[in-house]
Amino acid sequence: MKPSWGSLRSLLPTREDYRGLRRSWRGDVVAGITVGIVALPLALAFGVSSGVGAEAGLITAIVAGLVAAVFGGSNVQVSGPTGAMVVVLAPIVLSHGVGSVALISILAGLIVLVAGVLRLGRSVSFIPWPVIEGFTVGIGIIIFLQQVPAAVGVSGAGHSTNAVAAAVESVARAEWPAALVPVAALVVIAAIMLILGRVNGRIPASFIAIIIVTLGATLLGLPLTTIGELPQSLPLPTLPEFSADTLLSLVGPAFAVAALAAIESLLSARVAASMADTGPVNADRELVGQGLASIASGFFGGMPATGAIARTAVNVRSGARTRVSAIVHSLALLAVVYLAANVVAVIPLAALSGVLMVTAARMVSPTVIRLVLRSTRSDAIVFVITAIITVSFDLIVAVGIGIAVAAFFALRALSSASGVQREALPAPAAEGDEQIAVFRIDGALFFGAAERVLDRITEHDNIQVVILRLSQLQLIDATGAHTLTDLVTALERRGITVLIKGIKPEHLQLLERLGTIDSLRHPNHLFAELPPAIDHARSHIARSPND
Repeated sequence: MKPSWGSLRSLLPTREDYRGLRRSWRGDVVAGITVGIVALPLALAFGVSSGVGAEAGLITAIVAGLVAAVFGGSNVQVSGPTGAMVVVLAPIVLSHGVGSVALISILAGLIVLVAGVLRLGRSVSFIPWPVIEGFTVGIGIIIFLQQVPAAVGVSGAGHSTNAVAAAVESVARAEWPAALVPVAALVVIAAIMLILGRVNGRIPASFIAIIIVTLGATLLGLPLTTIGELPQSLPLPTLPEFSADTLLSLVGPAFAVAALAAIESLLSARVAASMADTGPVNADRELVGQGLASIASGFFGGMPATGAIARTAVNVRSGARTRVSAIVHSLALLAVVYLAANVVAVIPLAALSGVLMVTAARMVSPTVIRLVLRSTRSDAIVFVITAIITVSFDLIVAVGIGIAVAAFFALRALSSASGVQREALPAPAAEGDEQIAVFRIDGALFFGAAERVLDRITEHDNIQVVILRLSQLQLIDATGAHTLTDLVTALERRGITVLIKGIKPEHLQLLERLGTIDSLRHPNHLFAELPPAIDHARSHIARSPND
């Protein structure tokens, strides 16, 4: 179905996006500057950790952050490079090279944009909570492990795409005791962040920690690898070079990046909406905004962007009420590029690794883990499987397997809640009642339960008439309807008359299409109430079972 202009308009910016700005603009500006300070070290660190460089991380935070703020579906969402995206991008960079990232950003942005236009924004609500927490924990572990090379002063620590293997290799290759210098810088960063975080959660601890460590390393002349020279202006937008073969090789990675961008952005927007009354979230428009943001980032040489949960939370807690705060955040980072690029260039990479290690550790919440593990056995299994596969293999694969495992347990629970019960005929009893069986089918008759229901009914002997009560049936799918048709046909072939009572209107059309009604011996064997069905069954016993 082709989207109408009216439906497309709801995906575009409007004046309503800035309603109340006259009252909130001061708070929005303060929140934007605060988030910009918090975002600076994270943008640099995520760019370095993904393998594309600090410059790409900063460009992404500026360009993608601005575009997503204007076109996105949340009033307070802050977008840019994120840890989850680093997890996906790092192996892609190793396999396809740094030059592929800008093109992947554009391709993934197009996919997310199309998903928004096709109104697929609500699909994230189908991801179970244990799956979300499982891959969040997995992401935190991977981000932590990805920082080990820089933490021990090793660059280019091998070509393993597995974070665990790369971390072990880095420690083995490190030049000890010289590696203790970057380790010490990392420990100082972590200590400052943890101490300041406990003193006041609103203090930009990572920013202050990096300033202290950078000053200390410079004054003491410590042999630490730094970010290096950064451009003092934004590059001009250009279309990355590509060929048909290149495009084909990047389609798979682009879909993986797009899936992650959509999931993380929508989850972040939902978290923001739950933190404060800042207006509703338009999930489809959020996908459109994130898609455009990644496309724009790719043209400027950046990396794919997503909504950033941590920065969005800081934005809300700092008093943001409109999308102006996210716009100011991007402008503040732009000012850094033009005014302080030389200062940023001397930041030690070990300091950025320390920031990311603390950030990763905070993603692994012991409280949340305990809650999931204590909920139900099936949810605990889904959580553990998702986390293990995220760390061992691939984030998108982990989400897919996690959803599949969760669906298996959900279907098993639904199947166990479904069943068939034989009911006694109401008094007074009549001669031949022992040859009449009333079966009530409860719950759901679907592919997971249909065979069991069939076996339960056909195991009874010495019956001449079967009454199937369907009024308590809540759900029936094609498999269930087909099984019901087979059941009626099999019973009729054995000379057993089948009467059906209480088909719900929403189920009738499916049963008619799949031949369940036609499989009855006579059209008058369909009843709305039980007493007429029992009377008819007794008339069959009194006359002949072959009527």
